[in-house]
Amino acid sequence: MNITASVFINDNESGLYYDDDNWLEELAPFDPSPERYHHNSTGEDNADAHHKRQIMGREVVVAITDGKLHLGPWEHIFYYEFDGRRRKRILVKIIGE
Repeated sequence: MNITASVFINDNESGLYYDDDNWLEELAPFDPSPERYHHNSTGEDNADAHHKRQIMGREVVVAITDGKLHLGPWEHIFYYEFDGRRRKRILVKIIGE
């Protein structure tokens, strides 16, 4: 529950981590100056982290079957923080029977 963090489902593979980091950095490169991102003129320097979170999303919905997460064979749930300077909180809600 942080405005610069994402939760998503993907393959747990190191090459994919590398590719994701590079892809996100191309889309929203870190630049603390207000010239690139107007948000940074407010005293913050993390506008790129907000954009990365928008791209990656903020939540996942996963079915539970027979008491186990119903994920594909290579799927994992990831928490990714794009601005690591803040305290984090994770909320897990279970809805259903």
